[in-house]
Amino acid sequence: MNYQIIIVIVVALLVLLFTFVPMGLWISALAAGVRVGIMNLVGMRLRRVSPSKIIMPLIKSTKAGLKLNANQLEAHYLAGGNVDRVVVALIASERAGIDLSFEKAAAIDLAGRNVLEAVKMSVNPKVIETTNISAVAKDGIELLVKARVTVRANLDRLVGGAGESTVLARVGEGIVTTVGSSDTHKEVLENPDNISKLVLSKGLDSGTAFEILSIDIADIDIGRNIGAQLQTLQAEADKNIAQAKAEERRAMAVAKEQEMRAYVVEAEAEVPKALAYALREGRMGIMDYYDLQNIKADTEMRTQIADGGKTAPSTKENKDAKK
Repeated sequence: MNYQIIIVIVVALLVLLFTFVPMGLWISALAAGVRVGIMNLVGMRLRRVSPSKIIMPLIKSTKAGLKLNANQLEAHYLAGGNVDRVVVALIASERAGIDLSFEKAAAIDLAGRNVLEAVKMSVNPKVIETTNISAVAKDGIELLVKARVTVRANLDRLVGGAGESTVLARVGEGIVTTVGSSDTHKEVLENPDNISKLVLSKGLDSGTAFEILSIDIADIDIGRNIGAQLQTLQAEADKNIAQAKAEERRAMAVAKEQEMRAYVVEAEAEVPKALAYALREGRMGIMDYYDLQNIKADTEMRTQIADGGKTAPSTKENKDAKK
């Protein structure tokens, strides 16, 4: 009976041991030549680290000839990094002859960049194609330029360096500046490689995580005649200004005419007063007044005859004066 209890206890301890300690992973590490103590595996369990995510990459690195230890990988794992991706990136860089240390690879990975993709891009450059970039030459013709930028990841500037959007923005700015400095759009169409040479010589990859290898002009299309449109808009604006000034002068002339007519009406209103004053003071006789009325009636009659009878007839006072 005692032997059965002892056997049950031993079996329970073994089950607990094999459950808590990954013996299969320890055996695999020993078979691959990686020395990892059982207590290290137990410590990983206690630190809530998955042993397989440390031991398997460690086996890969050891087989590839990299000198890494479990403490480095575990520290990177606890920092939130992807241990397997970093190890694969180190193996790829080692095979490609790229100098990449574990500290730098871990820093790139913790910065949120894909270190494996960066190594692949260093080996196999990436082609980035821009959208249609609108640029206007000095003759006012718009050109729509599309370029292909071949870049390679710069591992030294990958941490803290600008991304693809910055490279594309700088290339677009360089294309606009180069086309804008051309006298005619025909020069750009005849020698599109001049754009590539000028833009590439400006060092647009400074401060970025990439190294620009080449800038190739994929397509150039002729767009609108911006110069003619601007001239048309300017002419339309000048015409509107001239019309506004002419309308202002016409309004002033009409106002001046109305003002002068008011003066005439005001002066004519003083005539009867002057005649009455002259008659009252004895400076004009009654016969002189009738002679004046006759002259006025004769003038109106001649004016009516000259106008073909359109002039208004004389007043009753003038008819009495004629009689």
